[in-house]
Amino acid sequence: MSSRTFPTVAIRPRGWLRTIVVLAAGIAMTLPLVWMVSVSFRQPGQALPRELEWIPDPIVWRNYREVFDIVPFARFAANSLFVVALAVPITVLVSSWAGFALSQLAAKWRLRFTAFSFAVMMIPVTAYWLTRFILFKELGLIDNRLALVAPALAGASPLFMLLFLWTFVRVPSEIYESARLDGASAVRTWAGVAMPLAGPTIVAVGVLAFVHFWRDFIDPLLFIQSTSKMTLPLGLRALQQLDSTNWPILLAGCVMVSAPIVLVFLAVQRAFLQQNRGSGFLGR
Repeated sequence: MSSRTFPTVAIRPRGWLRTIVVLAAGIAMTLPLVWMVSVSFRQPGQALPRELEWIPDPIVWRNYREVFDIVPFARFAANSLFVVALAVPITVLVSSWAGFALSQLAAKWRLRFTAFSFAVMMIPVTAYWLTRFILFKELGLIDNRLALVAPALAGASPLFMLLFLWTFVRVPSEIYESARLDGASAVRTWAGVAMPLAGPTIVAVGVLAFVHFWRDFIDPLLFIQSTSKMTLPLGLRALQQLDSTNWPILLAGCVMVSAPIVLVFLAVQRAFLQQNRGSGFLGR
C-alpha cells in the first residue's frame, strides 16, 4: 500500500481574529438598520419595542403609504434628486480639476496647499453659515434649490480634492511629460491621461458626494423657506413635527430616505472589490 501525504493547512490566529472583529463590526453597524426596518412595519401609534423585534406581528405595509399622505414626500424626493443630479457631477469635476492642478505643482508648493486644505477642513461649519447666507441673499439664491448645489462649485469638501490629488501624484510623471511632448494641453492631459487612471477615486468621490448632498440638513434649513422646495431631510423633520409619537410612520420615512444610499453603495462596491483597480487612491 502506498502512503499518501495530505497537505496541512496552517491556521493563523491573527487571520481568525481579524475576521471575527470585522464580522462583529459589520453586525454592530447593520443592527440599527434592521431595527429601523422592523419598527417601520409595526402598528401605527405603538411605542418603541423594548427588545429587538425581528418580524412584527402583524406586518403593516400601509405605513409607507401613509408617509405620502401626511407630507408631500414625493415632492421632497424630487427636490433631493434634483440637487444630487447637479451637485455630484459638478463636485467630481471641480475636485478633480483642483487635485490635478495641485499634482502638477512643485513638491514644496503642493505640500503647502495640502496643509492649507487640512487647516480648512478643521474650520467649524458654523463659522461660515452667516457669511454664506449673506452671499446667497445678495445673489438672490435664498429659497432657491440652486443654493444647495452651489457648494459643489467649490468641490463641496477639501477631502474630495485631496483624494484626487493623492491619485494623480501616484501616476508616474513620465506619463504626463509624454502627453505634453505630444502637444496635449493641460485640459487634454487631465481628461485623456489622468482621469482614466482615477476610476476608483471617481467612484469614491461620487459616492461620498452623493451621501453629502443627499443627507444634508443644515443647508436646506438655512436657505429653503418654501415647503415645495424642501428636500428629504427637511421632509423627515416635518413628518416628525406633524406626528411626533408615531414611530412606525416616522421610521418608514427614514427607511425610504436611507435606502438610496444603501443601494448606491451596493451598486458601486465592485469598483472597490475588483482585483485590477489601476493606480488610484483606492487602487492598491
